[in-house]
Amino acid sequence: MTIDPDKLYNWPFEDVEQTYTERESIIYALGLGFSADPMDEGQLNFTFEERDFQAVPTMAAVLCTPGFWVRDPESGVDWQKVLHGEQSIELHRPLPPAATIKARTRVTDIIDKGEGKGALLFVERTLVDEATDESLATLKSTTFARGNGGFGGPSGPQPAPHPLPQREPDAVCDLPTLPQAALIYRLSGDPNPLHADPEVAKAAGFKAPILHGLCTLGVAGHAILKTYCDYDSSRFKSLKLRFSSPVYPGETIRTEMWKDGNHVSFRAKVVERDVVVLNNGLSVVSDG
Repeated sequence: MTIDPDKLYNWPFEDVEQTYTERESIIYALGLGFSADPMDEGQLNFTFEERDFQAVPTMAAVLCTPGFWVRDPESGVDWQKVLHGEQSIELHRPLPPAATIKARTRVTDIIDKGEGKGALLFVERTLVDEATDESLATLKSTTFARGNGGFGGPSGPQPAPHPLPQREPDAVCDLPTLPQAALIYRLSGDPNPLHADPEVAKAAGFKAPILHGLCTLGVAGHAILKTYCDYDSSRFKSLKLRFSSPVYPGETIRTEMWKDGNHVSFRAKVVERDVVVLNNGLSVVSDG
């Protein structure tokens, strides 16, 4: 299959509108493992609407998605060989716990890594509050299309990964994931059977269904929200990272963090296997 860059730059993404309620915000938080400790008052603000109810900031990543658009044969993308490589979330204001929002998606860049080396697709999505027309968030993702290199496109420049400090972490936060985490998280909009059906997972080379990458991202976001924002979502401004390896539901995710001013560098590991699953992370927080 061959990519036609002009076709992708002009891909006819439809504007997406989505209404979500406190119920969807709670389901998202539960999928990340919030309130695993039911006595933790800070976490309860994200899972019980009668408290100081807030939406988890990283929920922006699952709102108004364009769907698995590269599966359209017209895209020229070998969709069975794509990987979610990088993700960033920039929040322009706190995400409402209930709202109607709209989004626009576009391909911003395409890099040809060469024949047999794949291609990189850079996609941007902007979220706007329908009621106020205020910008809520900008989301950027990088898709690694492993089967689409060598189409004659530019080979760079590629953005450099955020370098992690060469010192011991300033803080470490261990958060468990539930054995049924992927089954809860898929209710937030990603029904891929890879995360639910053991037979599909085994056919893909995994011993069991794996956790969604964006769920792992949300767990790391939870660690930063807990450690450096005191569970105040208004202090969480942005996050970006690279996906390194999958997580199996039920494993413990350890987020290692380095704070320099308002910048929090981070990576995440699975404790049980000592495997880095998120890398080159950077979050911006405020002092409140």
